Amino acid sequence: MAVQVHITDVVMRDGLQDEPVVVSVADRLKIAEALVAAGLTSIEAASFVNPARVPQMAGAEELVASLPLPAGVRWSALALNRKGVQRAAAAGVTDVCLVVSAGEGHSRANAGRGVQDALDDLRGVVDDHPHVRFTGGVATAFVCPFDGEIEPSRLAAIAEAYARIGVTRLGFADTIGTADPQHVGRAVGTVREVVPDAEIGLHLHDALGQALRTVDIALDLGVTRFDAATGGYGGCPFAPGAHGNIATETLVDHLHSQGIDTGIDDARLAEAAAVVEEALRRGSPIG
Repeated sequence: MAVQVHITDVVMRDGLQDEPVVVSVADRLKIAEALVAAGLTSIEAASFVNPARVPQMAGAEELVASLPLPAGVRWSALALNRKGVQRAAAAGVTDVCLVVSAGEGHSRANAGRGVQDALDDLRGVVDDHPHVRFTGGVATAFVCPFDGEIEPSRLAAIAEAYARIGVTRLGFADTIGTADPQHVGRAVGTVREVVPDAEIGLHLHDALGQALRTVDIALDLGVTRFDAATGGYGGCPFAPGAHGNIATETLVDHLHSQGIDTGIDDARLAEAAAVVEEALRRGSPIG
């Protein structure tokens, strides 16, 4: 059976959140339309976080209310805590990526509290929102800019905690883009030993030019869900040294060269990258 890889484009969220400008809701909608035209069927459109801390994500409710709704396209949003989930659900979001950090240092910088407190805050969110499909995201899953390399056993413990609250669709992020591909493979294997029903995806940044090696190792392990950002934009404002995401164009080209189907049109994707670039040029400087 031919392998099909599912790509979630995160440029509207992760791609824009680390840029020094705020892109208007109108321009974010143009990006959304361009991504849909390119064949993306999974797009992370917004982050329901405090706009005082991440001004690039202001207007999330307005954006979600105006997104195009073609058949087969799933829009998702990110939330760091229960309040963010409540805002996303109230706005009509049906796919929410919860995010906790594997590194304590990053958790305190990004979410303002430790890892266990962040997990405790999410207890009951699945039961409280039965119409939402949740993904359990883990930032700094392999390397933390504050704590160094993350042991696979620590990642597995967080996966277990997610499973206890009813989330087994997981996404592990190489937030600063420096994880060794072999380490990522070991970590995925360890998680599967502990949570065998877990559906694992990867969110890869690319500081050292080795993200595609990680993709290939993950494919050999049966991972078929990957995040990427059109144009290779992105980073974490609260992770020093974080690099941009693996570019959706780069990932699509790599997969297509191996005969792996993505359903994404290369030419239309290049047009979408130009739309993102133009939107950033029109953005309002922060500060």
